[in-house]
Amino acid sequence: MTRPTMTRVRSRWAGLLAALAPALALAAPPPADTVLLGGRIYTSATPEFAEALAVRDGRLVYVGSGQGARAFVGPKTRVERLNGRLVIPGLVDAHSHPVDTLDLDVCDLASKPMSLRELSAFVRQCRERFAVGPGQRLLVHQWNYSSGNQPDIDFPTLRDSLDQAASDCEVQLLGNDAHHGAFNSLALSHARDLQGQVVGISAATLAGGLSGYRAFIGVDAHGAPDGQVNEDARYLINPRSMVYIEFDKAMADPVRIARHYNSAGITTLMDAMVPADGLPLWDKLYASGAMTLRATLAQFHDPSHTLTADGQVDYDGMVARAVAVRARYERNPQLHADFIKLFADGVVEGNPYSVPPTLGNAAMLAPYLQPVFTTDSAGHATVSGYVDTASAICGDVRAHPEKYDSVADSAAFAHAQGYYPGQCQVSSGRLQHERSVELEYVKRMHLEGFNLHIHVIGDRALRTALDAIEAARAADGNSRTRDSLAHVQFAAPEDVARIGRDRLTVAYTYSWAIVDPDYDMTVVPFLQEVHGNSHEGLYPPGGYYEAHTYPVRSSMAAGATLVAGSDAPVGTRDPQPFVNMAVAVTRHLAGQPTLNPGERISIRDVLAAYTLNGARFLGWDKETGSLAVGKSADFVVVDRDIVRLADTGHADDIADTRVLQTWFQGRRVYGAKPETPARK
Repeated sequence: MTRPTMTRVRSRWAGLLAALAPALALAAPPPADTVLLGGRIYTSATPEFAEALAVRDGRLVYVGSGQGARAFVGPKTRVERLNGRLVIPGLVDAHSHPVDTLDLDVCDLASKPMSLRELSAFVRQCRERFAVGPGQRLLVHQWNYSSGNQPDIDFPTLRDSLDQAASDCEVQLLGNDAHHGAFNSLALSHARDLQGQVVGISAATLAGGLSGYRAFIGVDAHGAPDGQVNEDARYLINPRSMVYIEFDKAMADPVRIARHYNSAGITTLMDAMVPADGLPLWDKLYASGAMTLRATLAQFHDPSHTLTADGQVDYDGMVARAVAVRARYERNPQLHADFIKLFADGVVEGNPYSVPPTLGNAAMLAPYLQPVFTTDSAGHATVSGYVDTASAICGDVRAHPEKYDSVADSAAFAHAQGYYPGQCQVSSGRLQHERSVELEYVKRMHLEGFNLHIHVIGDRALRTALDAIEAARAADGNSRTRDSLAHVQFAAPEDVARIGRDRLTVAYTYSWAIVDPDYDMTVVPFLQEVHGNSHEGLYPPGGYYEAHTYPVRSSMAAGATLVAGSDAPVGTRDPQPFVNMAVAVTRHLAGQPTLNPGERISIRDVLAAYTLNGARFLGWDKETGSLAVGKSADFVVVDRDIVRLADTGHADDIADTRVLQTWFQGRRVYGAKPETPARK
């Protein structure tokens, strides 16, 4: 046997390499654009955690071990070391109002509680700062309707407070929940009826042509408006009173919306109430090329204000417009419009400082109670007793209201009885629309394949919404739509079971499920008997409030899908996902008592709500919601391990989480500025 020559050896090796080329190609994948190593990566998939990920062309090409990720490192690959930081999927805010979260140069109370005296001074300063001239309108943002607002002898009502701040220009307070408002006398006098005629809001018009809005307008002991104007009644004065309020200012630079949500780790969201005239803003943001998030638009068509020539609800017209808007975004890679928003009712809060106290308007199964309020030594509302609305005296008031029309007669009644004639009112709140209208509207939209997203606060509103969805599904046989409920502040146990049986999605704002004595004084005494204002009085074990409010765990256990909605700017313009996560796990703010602890959920439950559940709900789950090969590289790097904190009994600390980086489609779209070290 002869020894092979070098030429023959090279030839054999060349043949062998050629034969192995396909296998070698599989073993050495094309380099990634970016590789992140050394992290604790929560995937919202299986396996639960990974160490590294690789990104190419905006998509995840690898999620797994650090050793495996190194195969994707090429000469031009950017390698970032996470140094043990937690990475989570890009967050999904499934109920928000993005346009109104922008930090604009406006008169802003920032939800700070103020007495009516302090409020008047603040508004006066705003009028001077923004040089609002006679006849113009001053909008005052983020008014805290549920804390502060204590009257005194010089400022007995909101109307008086605003009149003393400015009487020759319109003043409007915008509640930080988007449902409450207040106006001065000039603004009230400019109210228009549905025919567009200026009629003003007064005792006379509330008894006449505007009587249908009476539940939404606060009055004093003499039946005159006290400045409070809530819900749809605000539109009589200013049609932009709930959302897209500063539309022109937002339209100037809509890219700020994306930057704002990215800074909170949010890469996908629902705009939960989009009027037709708000669509150009989203079009402009998308056309900018700087829309670093995905958005599902919940179209808002108001049955009460969409009427045919003969005054009937124009269902056909609303459906046709909704279908056209959906088609407009059908092929858009970042915008969808396949949801319809409906309000089943309004809000539950009353006003203890009004004389007589104002009731909530949310639709409840039982009538609101009529507490008698006084103030304690610190000026806070406290309950001294209750009106017996079933008494013969109250029966006579309801039968003969004309006997108490005059100021003198009303005052004499209050002196004799200890409460005002208006407190003999019996009310269970009201649905936002007639029940028949809500059912028909849901059916019509369902027949066109839309997903319904229904605002429900009161337990009767929830029952009506469930009736509407079930009837619509029976009418079209379609139970595959992603129908959903927002908020669910109160629910009867049998209706919680229906939520699960119907496999509905519930968008909770978890940070609301806390003990908040100031806020709770606007709610609890109207639903169950309270004496005083102590913690023990407000939250007795087994009370209605404790047993029925925000049934998060119960609805999940029944079969509902949980998602997370900040409802920003309600309460705060910050979507604060990590505050919501902390409260979902604890049902309290740090150092405060716990609200019905049986409704707590785990950190994994709330992370699912903020990631994969939210993405599926909004129809983006093929793109995002989990960190898996093939999906968009949407992820967030945070400064602490929120999973480990919850697992080790430190869930309160989740609320202080900082977003360090947010990535969208493989690009870092937000990076936190380094914290400045404290001086020693």
